[in-house]
Amino acid sequence: MTSPTAWNWQTGERLLALDDPEEWDAAFERGERSLGTAAIGLAFNCTLEEASPRIIWAMQLPDVAQRGFAFTAAGTAARLNGALTPELYAALRAEGPGRRSIAVNAIDDTLTFVPFRRLPTWLKCWSVVSTVRNKLDAWRLSFSYAVTDAWKAVRRR
Repeated sequence: MTSPTAWNWQTGERLLALDDPEEWDAAFERGERSLGTAAIGLAFNCTLEEASPRIIWAMQLPDVAQRGFAFTAAGTAARLNGALTPELYAALRAEGPGRRSIAVNAIDDTLTFVPFRRLPTWLKCWSVVSTVRNKLDAWRLSFSYAVTDAWKAVRRR
């Protein structure tokens, strides 16, 4: 385990190396400011079962930036483990999968790195919806570009 004196909770320095869930808990109790950053460290260095509850707590922090880091930690956990805990899936679902959601990158990472058969039903449905939406957007853009090119060609005559 890394020495606690090496962690700087004010600047976030070395917190990506955090490998002690109990140190995170103590920092949470003290109200330290870089808990979301430290949650990423836990995702890198601890088991999914150890990191998951702390990532969920970090997702509820009042600081939006640190909440964003907590969702990054969830995406990191999905990348490294090929799965998430049911509680993490529930937290992602509660935040919402839409394009304007703070959880959008974590959900995208989950869809990329967790096998489809292991996803919860709501996330499988979101995968299909987002794929269809992306395809429709691509078609709309292609049509728009074709119309623009045709209009430019007509105007040059």
